Amino acid sequence: MKRIILKIMGVVVVLIVLLQSIAMAATQSELQNQKDDNQDKIDDAKENLSNVQEQKSGVQEEINNLDSQITDYQSQIADLDAKINDLNTQIEEAQKKLDEAQTQYDENQKLAEERLVAMQESGDVSYLDFILSSDSIADLISSYYLASELAQADTELLDSLQTQKDEVEKAKADLENSKAELDNSKASKESVTAQLEVVKEEKNTEVAKLSEDEKQIQAQIDELAEANKEIDAKIQAAIKAAQASKPSKPSNSGNTGGSTGGATSTGGGAVSSSGFIYPVPSGYRTITTGMYYSSGAYHGAVDFGSGGVNGQPVYAVADGTVIVSERLSGSYGNYIIIMHDNGLFTLYAHGQDGSRTVSAGDRVTQGQQIMRVGSTGNSTGPHLHFEVRTSPGNYSNRVNPKDYLP
Repeated sequence: MKRIILKIMGVVVVLIVLLQSIAMAATQSELQNQKDDNQDKIDDAKENLSNVQEQKSGVQEEINNLDSQITDYQSQIADLDAKINDLNTQIEEAQKKLDEAQTQYDENQKLAEERLVAMQESGDVSYLDFILSSDSIADLISSYYLASELAQADTELLDSLQTQKDEVEKAKADLENSKAELDNSKASKESVTAQLEVVKEEKNTEVAKLSEDEKQIQAQIDELAEANKEIDAKIQAAIKAAQASKPSKPSNSGNTGGSTGGATSTGGGAVSSSGFIYPVPSGYRTITTGMYYSSGAYHGAVDFGSGGVNGQPVYAVADGTVIVSERLSGSYGNYIIIMHDNGLFTLYAHGQDGSRTVSAGDRVTQGQQIMRVGSTGNSTGPHLHFEVRTSPGNYSNRVNPKDYLP
């Protein structure tokens, strides 16, 4: 009777441990789902932030170009102002010379007219008058020569003054025309400068908006990152609980694939100094994407994507305990996370639907097949997405898998 009771108690204990393990695995899976969803949101937000920053950088460059143009136009306007001031000075000087020439011309013309009037009032003067009124031949010649020279001098002086006046008037007119052209050029440049200032103000407003968008997106990223920290803490607590109450059970008891049968250990191959083997068979180990995408974005993993890799087995790279085995609609698709005995964690993603052969809580051995290569989740073609994470196994603990492979 006692033996029966002991057996019953033993079964009850085993059942309790199994139920706790299943509950813990489910909890870990749910937490990992939350974390992955948050990480997807963080990645999207970072992409949006990058786009906003790129737009902001472009707009800022436009503002810098506008500043350069405005400075150039303002410099040109300053030069035009200096030239206009010089022309105004020259115009004033030309006007002064013109006024002086006009005054001199008027005075000399008045004197000439007065002499003509005097001659008219004294009657007609002829060569005979000079001869008859002269006391001598010498006096005659002198009087005639004097009258001729005086008339000639008046004529030449008036002609010279008129020429000078015309030249000054023409110079003044040319200066006025030049000033008008400079005024027009200045007005045009001031108009363009005003337009550039308006555009610059619009661009500054756009930069301010983009800066505000940056703050909001960064706040979202910070909030999601903080949430992931809390989830990581919960995951580590679940891992510790799983280690404390972990039952020993064969991996095929938790088969969720339903299509590959029992577990096998056919990985084989060389073992690295870290104790890892390759997660895919020989002949399919070409890495098509490293830690960074061709765009420069961080990948955080390596992809094995050789031709014909679709449907090939995926192996556990070392002994360990499965902490996640599930299917996401996006992101990793079918993926598995293994906690290894050496303190490292590995993640295998994008497996074929129905190919996962292990469940959370299962114990796996090195080289054991855990699923098949596929293209589920966020994938553009068949490949194995493989990550290595250091303790405590969080998303932020991803390291280069090449450093741990043979």
